[in-house]
Amino acid sequence: MDTHEFREVGHRMVDLLSEYLEHIEERPLFADVEPAKLNKLFAEPLPQNPSSSDEVLQQIQEKLLPYCTHVGHPGYFGLITPSPNLMGILADFICSALNQNVGAYTIGPSAVAMERRTVQWLAELVGYGEQAGGNLTSGGTMANFIGLKLARDYASKDRAQHDGIRDRWAVYTSEERHVSVDKAVDAVGVGRAWLRALPTDDEFRVRIDALETAIAEDKRDGVQPMCIVGMFGTTNTGAVDSLPDLRRIADREGMWLHADAAYGGGMLVSHEWPMGNKGLELADSVTMDPHKWFYAPLDAGAVLVKDERRLTLSFGMKPAYLTDQMDRTNERYQYYVHGFEQSRRFRSLKVWMSFKRYGAREIGNWIDANIRHAQRLHRLVEGHPDFEAANRPAMSAICIRYRGDDMDESESKQLHAEVASRVERSGRFWISTTEMKGRTWFRINPVNFRTRPEHMDELFALLRRECELAVQAKKAANRRMA
Repeated sequence: MDTHEFREVGHRMVDLLSEYLEHIEERPLFADVEPAKLNKLFAEPLPQNPSSSDEVLQQIQEKLLPYCTHVGHPGYFGLITPSPNLMGILADFICSALNQNVGAYTIGPSAVAMERRTVQWLAELVGYGEQAGGNLTSGGTMANFIGLKLARDYASKDRAQHDGIRDRWAVYTSEERHVSVDKAVDAVGVGRAWLRALPTDDEFRVRIDALETAIAEDKRDGVQPMCIVGMFGTTNTGAVDSLPDLRRIADREGMWLHADAAYGGGMLVSHEWPMGNKGLELADSVTMDPHKWFYAPLDAGAVLVKDERRLTLSFGMKPAYLTDQMDRTNERYQYYVHGFEQSRRFRSLKVWMSFKRYGAREIGNWIDANIRHAQRLHRLVEGHPDFEAANRPAMSAICIRYRGDDMDESESKQLHAEVASRVERSGRFWISTTEMKGRTWFRINPVNFRTRPEHMDELFALLRRECELAVQAKKAANRRMA
């Protein structure tokens, strides 16, 4: 492919994607297709000979696009994967063309400078000062892993990275944590058995009394408190733990405080519901995902650290083959020295370009609209006798459940799963289910700038209808068995 063909095919691809995005709401959100069919579509040996660009694009249109989950569809309310903004999409195109490796300064000087500034923007949103730092990651899972490694090294006075963990340490968090916290506790060598998943209150915030009890019991048994992971926007309900209380306890016990704001970080640019006063700046490290509620395309997570020197102390290795002999003044920032990854995608470009094109003010407007969508659904649920909400939405996440027909929990779980499947097959919406405090819920989270208020009305009407149909089907089946 020469540059002439590249230009011609590139124009066609932009036209194709523009048409796709312009009419995305007309597409079935989720393809009702069996995995076997998809596997058959792609069942071919490794190509040995070239194909024309026309043939490749044709196969994309026939095999890929019809069977995607269209997360940019205004009815996508499932996992926290927002509609990517258009400037961010173009940024990824540029990113792939330039192919800068931000891990080392010499492979991307301007890209390194851009990421440094983008990280500073995010750190300023948190409330951190000039000593803060961080880096962009693949997402919240990697950011939480780095946060837990920083906690382990801090608690062990930087011995664990050399000697391993030789004592028993414990990590404390909410039962509403993201599963990446469990993975991180495992990966840094603490072990999942030493993760204390603590109960929450009626608003799904970690109970401080339960935390105090767990710490006291561990200390009595010779287990050393290592880290508290506070939640700043849980996946299920957007709950925010009391970070000032967690900070007080962490200081008393000499623990690291990490805050998971992968989802809730977007609230820092909200106009109507600002959360800059919730104590996020008190955490030693913070997870934030621009590819969630800042509407950047995947992947773009971030770990932010109040004292950037902790990153260097945890990761500061300089093998001879990567040493920059030209850096005589120590001004060439090497991300591989201050983070886990060496080869690093140029993730900051789409975040930087998104903020430059739309501004934090407009992104905040999109976030506020999503919160109003959740609150609209909450009002609809409150007005219906057969439904209930877990709580009033703190952010855009809302959990609701059908409570009619006097079902036990086993029956309720089956009904919610069946109705979620029916909603998926409708092609208009995508929601998930979850479990909290022993009960099953529909989990609905609008994080999409294309969603409109009428979508919430339509979704609730569909849920009412499908729940009633599922109950009727169950009763008919029981009659046949009688």
